[in-house]
Formats: sequence, structure tokens, C-alpha cells
Amino acid sequence: MQRYILTGAPGAGKTVLLHRLEVAGFPVVEEAATDLIALVTAKGVERHWEQPSFIDDIVALQRARQLRANAWADRIAFFDRSPICTWALAEYLGRTPSPALVAEVERIQAERVYAADVLFCDLLGFITRTEARRISMADAQRFEAVHADVYARFGYELIRLPPAGVEARFEMVMSSIARR
Repeated sequence: MQRYILTGAPGAGKTVLLHRLEVAGFPVVEEAATDLIALVTAKGVERHWEQPSFIDDIVALQRARQLRANAWADRIAFFDRSPICTWALAEYLGRTPSPALVAEVERIQAERVYAADVLFCDLLGFITRTEARRISMADAQRFEAVHADVYARFGYELIRLPPAGVEARFEMVMSSIARR
């Protein structure tokens, strides 16, 4: 199975593109962080990123979802973020990567879990705030740069998806994976 990571800063249009890929018949794995944020917010936690277990909880859910996806018979699957994104988040938050995060990144690298080409959605130029997305445009731009740097350091090749409508980006993804 070819597992493609779809990533970028918050507000870059990843989720809409992921849903478009799903509608086209591809299996997708939703973003773990967004789901965990929804859960802790429902429990009354306002500043989820400050919780000591925040990064490790994301890593655990990412791993569980990736391992479940191994059972799929599909040739191609798309993942909204990966543990490399979680590493970028840790750096952005000024945290040292935890032992669990280090171990998971070592595992996915050793097992070559994900395709080396990463679909990187560039920021659209605006941010729609949600419970999970409370970031300013300036901070999103800073996070985007950290994100791209971390992927490069781990040896991934970014396939940049510039700002565009969902159909144009979908066609860019289809063209990119057809060449692989």
C-alpha cells in the first residue's frame, strides 16, 4: 500500500482536500489531533496544547489508526498528518520530542510506512477559526515553515500544493501520484 501524507499548516485546506479524495473513492485517515482536541474540549479543557500528554496522545492515536489501515486492501491511502507533523508541532510548541514520539518516528522511518513524497498544502491566505484551530495567520505561517523544515530534515520530499480551489488541488494530487 502506498500511504501518502497530506499535510500543511492549520487552515491550509487539508481536510477539505482529504474529503474530496474520500469522495473519489480513496481510503483516508482523519487527523488525530483534531479529534483529540474535540474530545478534550468537550471535557472542558481550554488550552489543550498545554496538557503534558497532548503530544503523546496524538502519537498514540496516529499509530493506532495507521496500524488499522494496514488491513485495508486498497493500493493507495491518504493520511491527514503523520508523526512527523507531530514532531513539527512539538518543535513549534517549544517542547523536546518525547520518548514516545521519538520511538514512533524511528519506527515509521525504519519501516518506510509512508511514501517519501509528502503532499504539502500551502496556506490559502486566510484562517477560519474553529475549536481546534485557534491560530493566527502569522503563527500559521511560522508553523508552516517549521513543518516544511522538519519534513526536509527527515528526508521527505515535499510536493507543494499552492493555494487553489479543492478541485485544482485534487487534480494536482492525482497528477503527482500518477507519476509515482
